[in-house]
Amino acid sequence: MNKIEPAFRPGGKLSKLESVYDGMETFLFTPNATSRTGAHIHDGNDLKRTMITVVVALLPALLFGMYNIGCQHYLAIGEDVGHFTKFVYGLLAMLPVIVVSYAVGLGIEFIGAQIHHKEIQEGFLVTGILIPLIVPINTPLWMTAIATAFAVIFAKEIFGGTGMNIFNVALITRAFLFFAYPSHMSGDAPFVKLDSAFGMGAGTPVEAFTGATPLGQVATSVGEPTMTNIVNHPISLFDAITGFIPGSPGETSMIAILIGAAILLITGIASWRIMCSVFVGGLGMAALVHLPALQSTTYPASMLDPVMQLCLGGFAFGAVFMATDPVTGARTKVGQYIYGLLIGVFAILIRVYNSGYPEGMMLAILLMNAFAPLIDHCVVSSNIKRRARRAAAKVKEG
Repeated sequence: MNKIEPAFRPGGKLSKLESVYDGMETFLFTPNATSRTGAHIHDGNDLKRTMITVVVALLPALLFGMYNIGCQHYLAIGEDVGHFTKFVYGLLAMLPVIVVSYAVGLGIEFIGAQIHHKEIQEGFLVTGILIPLIVPINTPLWMTAIATAFAVIFAKEIFGGTGMNIFNVALITRAFLFFAYPSHMSGDAPFVKLDSAFGMGAGTPVEAFTGATPLGQVATSVGEPTMTNIVNHPISLFDAITGFIPGSPGETSMIAILIGAAILLITGIASWRIMCSVFVGGLGMAALVHLPALQSTTYPASMLDPVMQLCLGGFAFGAVFMATDPVTGARTKVGQYIYGLLIGVFAILIRVYNSGYPEGMMLAILLMNAFAPLIDHCVVSSNIKRRARRAAAKVKEG
């Protein structure tokens, strides 16, 4: 790297690709340049290490998601195969999505860095793996590419790049797909991959096949909500916790998500205030709508057990990996409690009382992303007023 560096610096033959060189160098090595004066905090952690830690925390959900794709596929076609075969099928199904996500997102960021002569940031290391985890496995690759490009350009780059975006980029990708191509984001088809993949043939689906997510089934229920798996067996709380149900690859297993949460909390990367507040707000609202006086056959989701509400859909995944995004979330300590509580409350309200949006978590987080600066402003203003009154009282006493 040191030998080729002069060619990329001003005056060199490849000076126009300076940001590309810097991106590769800082990805491989810790930068030697550090601040020597001014108000700076010297710490062993940096943005690159932070992003890599989040990627490590996502690995349990990613690996289980791959395995579950294979499980749902072979369950749907009625074939009994080994665990390794199931995992390989899921790996081959997800790999193209991951490649497209990174190729499009990083490509745009590299081009943007070149145009604006800026350093390439590591923020998309996490976004690039989040996108494949939250979109249905059967989403066409060209749709994923368009949605990723839209999100990176209009939700990130136009705001100034990493650290300046208002909305979570991965959720904007999913929101774009949801509103632009709704038929590919709901129903039976998107969540169970039944086509041939890389030479691995698929048989004929069993007669009772249904690929709709549990929340999708609840939203379309008439009367008492019903949730069944691929072979029409009832889905239990144990199924929802372990994750062997249809859904987006990274959102089904509560166990895998909690392992990731533990990694983020132990390393201090994520805010425990936001994470816990989301679960508290969601559980409280789920318990409230579950009260006998508020249950209604018109809103079947209100009849779901409160704990089951938190285990289904993207609630847990959103609480751990999306709501805790330090860029788009609240910064003040009190604001983080308020921010998290409102996300949990709105997620349950949306999924219970609007059958058109049975998931709820995506819209709740994006809504609170917009209000996070206002929450922090109100908290800071309240602190300033309280301290001003305290100072005035001391002057008066003196």
